[in-house]
Amino acid sequence: MDLDETIIQKHKTHFTEINEELASNLNSKVPLIEDIGNHALLGHGKRLRPLFFILSCHLCDYQGEDLYRLSTIFEYIHTASLLHDDVIDNAEVRRRKASTNHLWGNQTAILEGDFLYSKSSSIAMASNNLLFLKRLTETSIQMVEGQMLELIHMDNWETSKEKYMEIITAKTGALISAACSCGAIISGAEAKAEQSLAKFGLKAGIAFQLVDDLLDYTSSEEMFGKHVGKDLKEGKTTLPLIYTLPKLEVSERKRLEALFRNRQATEEDYRGMTELVRGSGAIDQVLDEAWSYVDKAANYLSSFPDSSAKRDLLELGQYVIERKH
Repeated sequence: MDLDETIIQKHKTHFTEINEELASNLNSKVPLIEDIGNHALLGHGKRLRPLFFILSCHLCDYQGEDLYRLSTIFEYIHTASLLHDDVIDNAEVRRRKASTNHLWGNQTAILEGDFLYSKSSSIAMASNNLLFLKRLTETSIQMVEGQMLELIHMDNWETSKEKYMEIITAKTGALISAACSCGAIISGAEAKAEQSLAKFGLKAGIAFQLVDDLLDYTSSEEMFGKHVGKDLKEGKTTLPLIYTLPKLEVSERKRLEALFRNRQATEEDYRGMTELVRGSGAIDQVLDEAWSYVDKAANYLSSFPDSSAKRDLLELGQYVIERKH
């Protein structure tokens, strides 16, 4: 049994409860909103963000009846961001099926994303926890800022590693960090526990995105659930490309940059660039960095006593690296 299947089977009860809550809370007076929500939310999503929240709650000894309902907040926010992201990127595939914007159009996808953001806020309000609400609001702001930064740097092969890290920290790391820290907040844990879980989630989230950007160059479409090479075609300068570009001859780099920026590249050009990245050593370099972030994440849990929840969180940290999609 591979690690993907191991995680699915081990947390099957959690995933079942999460999916049931996602479906039951997706109520609207407009049937189309529910139809689109079911398409965008239900199916192949990994539910890692709700799972990080649930395990963090368990780590802090919280077993409230609202546990699974609150966990859906993080999947609603995540899916809403994907809906908006797919509109920006003109994506056609998401989670191994046609994207919402491809099926229903950009306007509908944007409105559905807005609905899911609002739904997450509605569920959060029921917690009557101001600190919980504040953390979620700050996270949503940070995610939009990350998306805007990425948009600004589209087709920019001069994007630095530092700027790339700033983008993925805001776009991906922030929400996983919030899922973990909110587990401590809703549990009424001490500030130190909240801060440790926030840092654990942030490092794990960064590692997750580093691997996601690697898979765009190394996986198959069947496994990855979206077009491989998608980032390159959309003009996103991710770390594998950032590490590859300095190894090219200046003239060749300029030629390729103009070709891709002006959308004149053929499928053969994209395959060729992908092979350049694969052969440059960048894949191993980024993977090593991803593992270093997982190691840093694990260190932030050292102050917590041993428990099944702690072991599960550490295993989940490793899973973000070893997953196949």
